[in-house]
Amino acid sequence: MTKALQDKVALITGGVKRVGAAIARQLHAEGMKLALHYRHSEQEAHDIQAELNKQRPDSVILLQADLGQVAKLNSMVHQVIESFGQLDVLVNNASSFYPTPVGKIEERDWDELMGSNLKAPLFLSQAAAPYLIKSEGCIVNLADIHADRPLKKHAVYCCAKAGLVMLTKSLGRDLGPHVRVNAVAPGAILWPENDTMDEVTKQRIISQIALKRHGNREDIAKTVLFLIRDAGYITGQVIPVDGGRSLGQ
Repeated sequence: MTKALQDKVALITGGVKRVGAAIARQLHAEGMKLALHYRHSEQEAHDIQAELNKQRPDSVILLQADLGQVAKLNSMVHQVIESFGQLDVLVNNASSFYPTPVGKIEERDWDELMGSNLKAPLFLSQAAAPYLIKSEGCIVNLADIHADRPLKKHAVYCCAKAGLVMLTKSLGRDLGPHVRVNAVAPGAILWPENDTMDEVTKQRIISQIALKRHGNREDIAKTVLFLIRDAGYITGQVIPVDGGRSLGQ
């Protein structure tokens, strides 16, 4: 167990499945206490809470909330403080992702994609800031390589992630010197949850990656851990974890 993070407290949005769950397990293995947010994934939430609390009793709490409701964000932070007495790390991982072809974009698409990918990280970071300043903590945002390289038919999502990159830089400047703020930009890590992508498309994507393979959720989790534990002189930066896909052809 790494003493540097033992008994530190992290709040992870979307922290009960997929990449969020991998980040949760990685940080918990380092001795951290966790507040795991979820929206609809109640079964997955209780499963991972039971798994991690079995390893270390009373080390994980659950927070259910719709991140689109700003008042809920303040409440989430207060619940963390009431439960653990401190907050050292915020990981803004929760994200909506779906196509929005031009000509079919509706206002609700804008509200959902901007809300989960940009609005929620901003207001949750703002709510957490006083406690992170006190603990000399950090924020890690989950961005996307498509913040720089637009994904066809995903204009709203890409705009939201581009905004998150600028938010990372802005918060890094505004919250320094007490709070570090960085982001991880995944490439091809997990295929979309509904797995509608055919094999030809998957192989085409892999052919564009310098390492000629997709990554895994642990690649992201380890990078998040690096930014929290080992990157004491890094802030306002975005680290691509994409196997070299952003290098181009």
